[in-house]
Amino acid sequence: MDIINLIHGHELIISTAILIIAYIFIATEKISKVTTALIGASLTIFLGLVSQSAELNGQTNPHYFINYIDFNVIFLLVSMMIIVNIASTSGIFNWVANALLKKTKGHPVLILFMLGLFTAVASAFLDNVTTVILVMPVTFVIAKTLDINPIPFLITEVLASNIGGTATLIGDPPNIIIGSKAGFSFMTFIQELTGIVLLILIVSLAILYFAFRKDLTATKEQMEEVEKLDNSETITDKKLALISVVVMSLVILGFITHDITHIETFLTAMCGASVMLLFEKPKKILRSVEWNTIFFFIGLFVIIGGFEAAGGIKIMASWILEVTKGSETATAMIILWASGILSGFIDNIPYTATMAPMIHQIQLIEGVQYAHPLWWCLSLGACLGGNMTIIGAAANVIVSETAAAHNKPITFMYFLKYGAGITIVSLIISSVYIYFRFLT
Repeated sequence: MDIINLIHGHELIISTAILIIAYIFIATEKISKVTTALIGASLTIFLGLVSQSAELNGQTNPHYFINYIDFNVIFLLVSMMIIVNIASTSGIFNWVANALLKKTKGHPVLILFMLGLFTAVASAFLDNVTTVILVMPVTFVIAKTLDINPIPFLITEVLASNIGGTATLIGDPPNIIIGSKAGFSFMTFIQELTGIVLLILIVSLAILYFAFRKDLTATKEQMEEVEKLDNSETITDKKLALISVVVMSLVILGFITHDITHIETFLTAMCGASVMLLFEKPKKILRSVEWNTIFFFIGLFVIIGGFEAAGGIKIMASWILEVTKGSETATAMIILWASGILSGFIDNIPYTATMAPMIHQIQLIEGVQYAHPLWWCLSLGACLGGNMTIIGAAANVIVSETAAAHNKPITFMYFLKYGAGITIVSLIISSVYIYFRFLT
């Protein structure tokens, strides 16, 4: 009884300790992220920081742990993973990549721009890891054909994937979290972010061209080899490819028309995934879903729920407003730059999952209009900040590991030289956009 009383008297300290320790283990990856999240969640529930019971004294319990798990995020992620995994097996994405590359006529500079644009656009609708996994094999083939270093292409792809993923609701997990918490639709993201992300992408590709221009040379004969790439056998299942295109088009149409139909994005994605599963063995496809990511989210939501229930989120929100003296501009810039820099070194998913409730709390205090630009600061900072270091995003790590396996290692410092520069430029452009779009 004394232990229970001790815990209930120190919920904030205990929940803060669990959150910080979880962050440390997630950042260092001494044990897997999903294991860390589930241990932290188990402790949060076991210690009574959130409740195991759905009811309390015959009434709905607001601190029931399930209430803190955002199932809009969970179902949207699972559904999109199913759709992408099934579509990928048809070869449709590789066919599109090869078709675009043939248009470059094998010119290394055009290939750099084409791979960057393709990766960015694909990452706006697929998850970043899937996109880079799809495009990397094509990259190595082209680099071998042209007898040039693949690293400039690989770095361009990974930076473009994080930039492109910023543009839409489904492009990057932080945006899914923000969309769910703020109640933003797919079209809201398109309206507020796609234009500025496109500008950031163009500027970034120009910088990368300037940085790598000496490596982007090939003979006429080598370029002709790329132009002759055989794309006739890339699509392995034409029927499934057609079905995939139709379903994905309808799902995206559903996202776009949300403001008219009021059908939530997770439900639209679930419908698309359900239809796709009619044409594949569910058991096989469900094995390919990244369940580690899903359970990582679930555990994380519970940990942050414990911190929120103890009043930690309110304290964070009040502290931010006190430091900035209520200045909307100062608050926005702190969130943007802090998000951008921190997301380069810690996983942007737990960071966003912690910050989103804080901005929601600021919204409750200061109003929707005050908080509106803060959501976009969080999105731009968390997503673009992933470009800072080689560990800043999952796609970065995948590309680094694959490059090393091909005896083309990308070191931490080598990536930082390009990633940090692109991130700082991206945040400067974002700051100007946020200021003139929302704060003047």
